[in-house]
Amino acid sequence: MNQIKDNTKQWIKAAAVRAAKTFCQTALSLITVGQAFAEISWVNVVSVSGVAAVISILTSVAGLPEVED
Repeated sequence: MNQIKDNTKQWIKAAAVRAAKTFCQTALSLITVGQAFAEISWVNVVSVSGVAAVISILTSVAGLPEVED
């Protein structure tokens, strides 16, 4: 039973790290070089990045190489 809990904790941690990285990478890709800070549509950046993070979590359900089966 402890093995299942340990694997679940490892999976949650690995999936959260991947989702956070995906969120940040997507946000960075939406910010154009040379664009003024005030011109950035922050609602759009956060919205699209959030969707990317959710998709990352859903993709992680299929399996993560960082977590042993």
